[in-house]
Amino acid sequence: MAHETTTLAEYAAGLRYDELPPPVIALAKNIIADTIATIAYGAGLPWSKTIVAYAERTGARGNSRILGPGGALVQAPLAAFANGALTHAFELDNLTRPGSGVHPGATLLAPGLAVAQERGLGGRDLIAAFVAGAEVMIRIGRATHHTNEARGFHAPGTTGPFGGAIAAGRLMSFDAARMTNALGIAGSLACGLLEFAKSGTGAMVKRLHLGRAAESGVLAANLADGGFTGPQSVLEGEFGFFNVFCSKYDLAELTRELGTDYVIRSTLMKRFACHISAHTSVYAIEELRKAHNYSGADVASISITGNEKMVKINNIPNPRDVMMAQYSIPFSVALAHYRDPRDPRSFDESAVNDPEIRSLCSRINISLMDGPHDHATLTSNVVVRLKDGRMLKRRVDDFPGTPERPLDTPALREKFMTLTRHCPRAQMEQLFERLQNLEGETNLDWISVPAA
Repeated sequence: MAHETTTLAEYAAGLRYDELPPPVIALAKNIIADTIATIAYGAGLPWSKTIVAYAERTGARGNSRILGPGGALVQAPLAAFANGALTHAFELDNLTRPGSGVHPGATLLAPGLAVAQERGLGGRDLIAAFVAGAEVMIRIGRATHHTNEARGFHAPGTTGPFGGAIAAGRLMSFDAARMTNALGIAGSLACGLLEFAKSGTGAMVKRLHLGRAAESGVLAANLADGGFTGPQSVLEGEFGFFNVFCSKYDLAELTRELGTDYVIRSTLMKRFACHISAHTSVYAIEELRKAHNYSGADVASISITGNEKMVKINNIPNPRDVMMAQYSIPFSVALAHYRDPRDPRSFDESAVNDPEIRSLCSRINISLMDGPHDHATLTSNVVVRLKDGRMLKRRVDDFPGTPERPLDTPALREKFMTLTRHCPRAQMEQLFERLQNLEGETNLDWISVPAA
């Protein structure tokens, strides 16, 4: 009988910074920087302020920093909770391609940094913990075949506690036995429902799922550190994660090339403040507008073909609020004709209520792409019909930020500075540069976002 849970725990407990390939270290640092910028932006949103207020009220007198501008020091579980939710506050945080139902920054950096600051650990410790968590969590996500989400679970809320537990456990110097217990506990903390996407109401809970996953990782590790136990077969067992949460899965994904193929390299960094399913379509519009110099007023209608999720989940022609608008492909595509989709400030209440954006949104049709494809395919075919009779076509398979076209340092810096434009510029530039050399830092108390 295979023992996938214990195999993953043994791998994570044994991973060492000095064994990591330089490109993996560089990528981990970039993901961390990208995540801190998304937190800094997300902290100012109304739903985030509710989260932060709760964290400050219940987690006072700690050593872990909430990373919003001028954020307070709180207990590690509450810092992880707040930072995880703030990372996912505005559809800006990193994920993976092929999609695996995980968000590395939100569910690894948030718990990892909280524990590292609590314990006075340095950059190398954080990087190693981040990579260990990514290698386990992404494999768990891949093994689900997205069937946890097909059953109505919000996937990152179910996979995130495992990654967070690994990252926190690695920072607590867990051996394989304690790491196994941390995973066993994390399995009972998995949660998150997709009903917000169907009901069109209550989308704030989408942000909550990532915060709870990050907090759960810290909770699971702390309990395991104190001798609390969890099932050693939490992933593969008869009533384990895969049999309970998924209708189809592949346990072989959990250990395939473990330790030789670094799946963290599949991390994708977003370019636009909308759901990832909209990214290829929005990028197609950017390319078409640049090539043909047309405006939103020139458009008669738009047709988009894509995967089943684009058609069934993200095809929201009449979103009621900003959060559902970001989840909507028609809205995001319409907005890209009138505003800069790379600036999250474009997605606000005035955009939701803009009659021109609304009108164009109603003239966008999404249908299923012909031929074989799967849930993970981001490819979209976009046809823009102009009022003068022209038909503009563009197929997009990827965009800057995907693993195939990773952001270089200038592009990452541009995104970092755009998201933190409301913060003191000189200090944010200094923070970005210091994060680029994270491995040389002996403590992480300096990672904070200054208030304006």
